[in-house]
Formats: sequence, C-alpha cells, structure tokens
Amino acid sequence: MLKYIDIHSHLNFKAFDENWQAVIKRALDNNTWMINVGTQVDTSKKAVEIAHQYKEGVYAIIGLHPIHTKDPKVLAIGECGLDYFHMEAGSIEKQKKAFIEQIELANEINKPLMLHIRNNPKDKKIDAYVDVLEILKKYSKVKGNVHFFAGSIENAKDFLNYGFTLSFTGVITFTHDYDEIIKNTPLDMIMSETDSPYVAPVPYRGKRNEPSYVKEVVKKIALIKNLPEEEITKAIIANAKRVFRI
Repeated sequence: MLKYIDIHSHLNFKAFDENWQAVIKRALDNNTWMINVGTQVDTSKKAVEIAHQYKEGVYAIIGLHPIHTKDPKVLAIGECGLDYFHMEAGSIEKQKKAFIEQIELANEINKPLMLHIRNNPKDKKIDAYVDVLEILKKYSKVKGNVHFFAGSIENAKDFLNYGFTLSFTGVITFTHDYDEIIKNTPLDMIMSETDSPYVAPVPYRGKRNEPSYVKEVVKKIALIKNLPEEEITKAIIANAKRVFRI
C-alpha cells in the first residue's frame, strides 16, 4: 500500500552506485515510492534506466537534454531553473537560456517542470525566485513543482498563486525557518522529498539520505500543520499523482 512518496531523489548519483537496489528495496518495503531526478545527460539516462527495472513505484525526471521525452516512466522536465549560489561572469544569462530551452521542451511534450531555484545569501540585490517566475510567465505553458523550497513567504505565495506546488526536505526537521510557509501552504499544493543523498532529516542527520527517510519530512509537515499524519500522506500522494500524472 502506497503511503509515502519522495518526489525528488538522486539514486542515479554516484553516492548510490554500490547499493541503489538495496536502497530502493528499503523504500518500497516501507510503502514509499520515489522519483529520481537527472541533472545532466548521464544522470538523466541512469534515472530512466533505474525506473525501467521496476513495474511501479520508481520513476524519472530528466534534465538538460531532450532524451526519453516520450517515455511513460519520465514524468517531468528538470531539475531546471536558476542557481545564484555559485555564479561566474555571464553565468546568469547562460542559465536563463538553458532554462528557457527546457521550458520550451516541457511545453512541446506537455510535461510539468521540476524547478531548482537557489539564491545567493551574499547578494540581496537579485532574487532567483523572482527571476524564475518572470521567465515562467513569459515562456511556460505548463506548471510543476518548486523543489527544495527555500524562498521567502512572499516567494511562496507568488508560486502558489501561479499554480506551482512546493516541496520540502529534511531541512524542516532541524530548522523552523519554513514553519510559517508550510502552515500557509494549502494541503493540495504541498509535496515531500528527500533530495537524496543530501540533507538527511532528523534522526538521520550526518548520514547519507535516502527515499525511505521521507516519512520524517511528512511527520514534520503534519506536526507543523497540526493535522493527522494520515491526512498529510493522502494529500501528498494525491498531489504527486495529479501534478506528475502517475
């Protein structure tokens, strides 16, 4: 019985080369489905290859290259967007160009977007969330999800109003920075993820993250929203099935 879904993981990364099968078995044995997300050609291909080894419960999202776009195991395009954390001269324009190209691909094949948006805390003059939304309004015909949401409450409202869901990671288990955003995110617009192998939730901090830990994120969302965990799990599963057409 499906109980949890990790909508953004990276078992297609080198960190899982030796035992991704065991990690997936642990997740499926714990009624947890997952979507592995590519970041370049090789990781996108591997995400698809992994997905095809399972009848259900393991899916893929591809980014940066229009491969496997008609594959039923491929649910969306991404992760794509803007990352201002590490910037070099001219990189913003290059990022915007690549982002627009992926939006156009998503439009063409009518699949949602998995967004990656990251600000640079040292530069308050620019806001990647604002810039991404501006590009979406100009070019996108599809919606999707904002992965690893870490923006402001104003950013959250803007993306929710535009029709994008927000997903949260294990970070919410060890900081209260996003409590108000989670409280104010409607049940039909919220998602859970791990971003494995990164940011393992409490009580697994310091360990390699994996999809089976997504239940800790769900528990925390339920606690913040003061709602039964079962109500949260049902809502998140329904949201994932709706957005990604699983």
